[in-house]
Amino acid sequence: MLTFFNEHHAQHHSRATHPGTGGPCSDTPDRADIVVAELHGRGLGQIVTPHGISLASLERVHTPRYLHFLRSAWSAWLALDPRNAGCDILPWVWPVRTQRHDIEPDDFAARLGLHAMDGATPLTAGTWIAAKTGADCAINAAHALRLGEHASFALTRPPGHHAGADHFGGGCFINNAALAAQHLLDDGLERVVILDLDAHHGNGTQSIFYERREVLFISIHADPHTAFPYYSGHADETGAGAGLGCNMNLPLARGAGPTQWFAALETACLKMAGFAPQALVVSLGVQQHFGLGGADFLRIGERIGYLGLPTAFVLEGGAAGPELGIHVVNVLDGFETLA
Repeated sequence: MLTFFNEHHAQHHSRATHPGTGGPCSDTPDRADIVVAELHGRGLGQIVTPHGISLASLERVHTPRYLHFLRSAWSAWLALDPRNAGCDILPWVWPVRTQRHDIEPDDFAARLGLHAMDGATPLTAGTWIAAKTGADCAINAAHALRLGEHASFALTRPPGHHAGADHFGGGCFINNAALAAQHLLDDGLERVVILDLDAHHGNGTQSIFYERREVLFISIHADPHTAFPYYSGHADETGAGAGLGCNMNLPLARGAGPTQWFAALETACLKMAGFAPQALVVSLGVQQHFGLGGADFLRIGERIGYLGLPTAFVLEGGAAGPELGIHVVNVLDGFETLA
């Protein structure tokens, strides 16, 4: 398996505390380092750096206005007060229902809130370069499939599946899985599946493809009645317009265990078979929800490998710790066994 590693990921390193928990934000630089160390230790294929991709490629998924904001946010923050260099950026005002989203205000705080989904995703001095290089990894991973690789892995952070076309949140800024899928389409494929295995619903990915029929989005996640992102991920969200029937959410109630999780995976696999995709993108989150352990992650990889599809894996969530690397690489190892 060919892995594209984001060597600039640590430039996004938040110093802010999570306003919901009072603790540090969970997406820390050691997450990616733990995974790359496990890959080296188990010798699972070559690890390379990605070629840079153009902003035009990012605009296939994200709006130019939003990308401009991300690129310029730190400079704008410092222009307000040079002392801001010692603080991460967190929003404190948002447009809500009945308020306008189409006009971008001049005020920095208002522009920040316009593009923010929550108040727990800090922007830092290095956020743009880390997120942009992550996008490079994802598109390179997708392109590797078109060049003949059967599988690839975008090893990057920050994650991406909560980022929508014009907003960040949930620790995500650029939607790597969506970019990978869009590149496969732009390079000639007609049908691509995104399978989101993160414990939280990939709301950003869903919103990007919700009205499109060429991408089937399937997500297995904790019930949004009780789990972030709360406002999307219900089973009745099945797509709209041309995309009706091309969105499947499989929310699992609190207390669900491995049996229920693997039953949901089988449902997802049946849906994929009916779609007849030409390639698969996996949003790979490995949180220890639902009682999944090391052997379960090997089994997950084996089941995905059994599909026989060219597959690009993209790292999403999972708490830092030795088990993070083990679980991620178990999925990849299981896939290689069956692919």
